[in-house]
Amino acid sequence: MFFGKNPELVLVDTGIIARAPSRFLVAGMGDALATYFEARSCAKSCAKNIPGGIATKAALAIAKLCYETLLEDSIKAKVACDAKVVTGALENIIEANILLSGIGFESGGLAAAHAIHNGLTVLSETHRFYHGEKVAFGVIVHLVLENASMAELNDVIGYCKSVGLPTSLKDLGIDLGANNIGVARLMEVASAACAKNETIHNMPFKVTARDVYAAILTANALGTYCSTEK
Repeated sequence: MFFGKNPELVLVDTGIIARAPSRFLVAGMGDALATYFEARSCAKSCAKNIPGGIATKAALAIAKLCYETLLEDSIKAKVACDAKVVTGALENIIEANILLSGIGFESGGLAAAHAIHNGLTVLSETHRFYHGEKVAFGVIVHLVLENASMAELNDVIGYCKSVGLPTSLKDLGIDLGANNIGVARLMEVASAACAKNETIHNMPFKVTARDVYAAILTANALGTYCSTEK
């Protein structure tokens, strides 16, 4: 939903967040995880950000700080939330999830990770999972599309595993061996992710449904392998 103006105030009660199920907090981490990687891709392609401008250095710095904060404080924040207490780490993650990610994505732009989320929603199996949980897997697919380094992929997959975010299709309720999941349905996901006006077209190279299909299967294999290793 897009409105004509920004809100006058965003008021966040960290005590309420601490008393809520930590799965909500972790889903927010998954959504925030995409901020830096999507902003980075948009900067490379000079794609428009959400208001229709071009990302500034300040926007990219905020997006990167969002990612760095997640790596530093997510596990500690989840533990605090499970204990229903507010700590410095929880405060930092709430800031990352809401402020840094909010400014970072709006001013930096969206790319493949959120488009993959949108594609995954065509499968009813994923409907019981939260937005940020699907986005987290979308980040892995995004990095595969970029042919990111294994070091970066390992960092992201390891991070997701450490806080309980999905790293494979199975983690999202999708069993590739089941009769109702096959190539055709995964291609539906890929095609939806590549629909006209989708943010995947903000990537700094052309992306087709076939590319997305291949990246989804590769991301799934990488995420499954890493989880097996752990």
